[in-house]
Amino acid sequence: MRQAIAEAADASSRTIGFIVWRTKQILADREGTTAVEMPSRATLYRLFDKLATGTHATGSARTRRSIALRPPGPFGEVPASAPGELMQIDSTPLDVLVRLDDGLAEKVELTAMVDIATRSITAAVLRPTTKAADASALLARSVTPETMRPGWPEALRMSRSVLPHRRLLPLDERLEHAAARPVIVPETIVCDHGKVFISNNFRASCRYLGINLQPAHKATPTDKGTIEKTLGSIATLFAQFVAGYTGRSTDRRGRNLEDGPLWSLPELQNLLDEWIIAVWQTRPHDALRDPDAPKRAFSPNEKYAALVESCGYVPVPLNGEDYIELLPERWQAINAYGIRIKHRTYDDRELSPLRRQHSGVVEKKGLWEIHHDPYDISRIWVRDRRRERWITVFWKHLHRVGVPFGEMAWDHACEQVPGGTEEQIADAAAALLRRAHDGPSPEKDRPAKRSRRDRRVAARTRATTADRPIFDPPAAETPADEAADTELAKVIPLGLFDPLANPWRRP
Repeated sequence: MRQAIAEAADASSRTIGFIVWRTKQILADREGTTAVEMPSRATLYRLFDKLATGTHATGSARTRRSIALRPPGPFGEVPASAPGELMQIDSTPLDVLVRLDDGLAEKVELTAMVDIATRSITAAVLRPTTKAADASALLARSVTPETMRPGWPEALRMSRSVLPHRRLLPLDERLEHAAARPVIVPETIVCDHGKVFISNNFRASCRYLGINLQPAHKATPTDKGTIEKTLGSIATLFAQFVAGYTGRSTDRRGRNLEDGPLWSLPELQNLLDEWIIAVWQTRPHDALRDPDAPKRAFSPNEKYAALVESCGYVPVPLNGEDYIELLPERWQAINAYGIRIKHRTYDDRELSPLRRQHSGVVEKKGLWEIHHDPYDISRIWVRDRRRERWITVFWKHLHRVGVPFGEMAWDHACEQVPGGTEEQIADAAAALLRRAHDGPSPEKDRPAKRSRRDRRVAARTRATTADRPIFDPPAAETPADEAADTELAKVIPLGLFDPLANPWRRP
């Protein structure tokens, strides 16, 4: 019966009668076992009650799996006595529906990072689907002060909080207009084995910032219990008070939530950031008690103010080149026609001395290091190790699409035009985004109805392009700027977009 109970850990929930039947089958399948007289049904049920205590064998499958993954020994905790000494990161679906463009209502994913010493949520990002670039952006947000935003009350300023604003301001001028959220530089980050956190991009970002990445044991959520509990607290303290709350499971979900008032993704992100500063960072935490006065519980901001006095503060300012360093990388050759990525061709006259040349990186067989933004395919950056610089290279057919879009929209356009040329795929992507922007046409002129996947791709693309990075990439001359330098003729610029502007905003 113990074996039958253990087998049910990863299986679907069943009744006691099945466990009793499985017990008889295990006993009958054993070699050399003679016929055994089974006790009565009531005796077997009493035996099950004794052996299944604490296993949740016939209850919720989610709870049963969680109990089975707990280590057999006593729980321990790695001590952290300084901000950033040990941090944990994780992602989870947020139990709130958001209104994407084109009227779609969908759930989004929350990626957050928490500091163990102070229990501060240093950064939290909402995305339709979390990518490695989002995890890298989370690192940048953690080491960058949160700037006050329009509409936030003045009480949320760092200068009006318990944080040592006056003492830190001479060390970091960025704190002058900062909100009351600590700026913590991670030293060690514990993560699970999700593909976002074990990706080459996130590992490279941690190496670039000097962060030690420590993956937890597989299928062992107790190795990062603090972030698991923090994400659960966000659901109970924040998400359930937001319009469109779905509950943690289908049996707790209400009716017709899609038809009610829902926040957009940027609006919900703004609400979450304000809640972290106004509520979470000022709320006394039970794990932050004073050893000399156990009845006194500190808030994350109070604990940070106490620890920074003994540990000190070293700012880490990020610039445009740091933004490029945190983007995903790939290694490719520079051919005579330029660089081709997923049927897209990137070319620029600055690549002329590098075409068909060896990059000097023997480990990569002479290929060139290229960084790209999965949310903006308009340009890539090529590292020129000979002159220690980044070369910005634009997409050749950028003039065909007037708004930024990412890999999701491009991949979907490739599926719509199988075997098509680069120009045809670009036109298909432009048509998809244009239809999403124009909205539904009059009934008499309305074309064939778009599939739900078409609407989802367009909505998620616009949701991710609206929220740009918190620091700007280095300025680079666009093809229109280079043409304007010549005096051969009057040149009309191509109208390249501003990466920080909202292309959908109507004048």
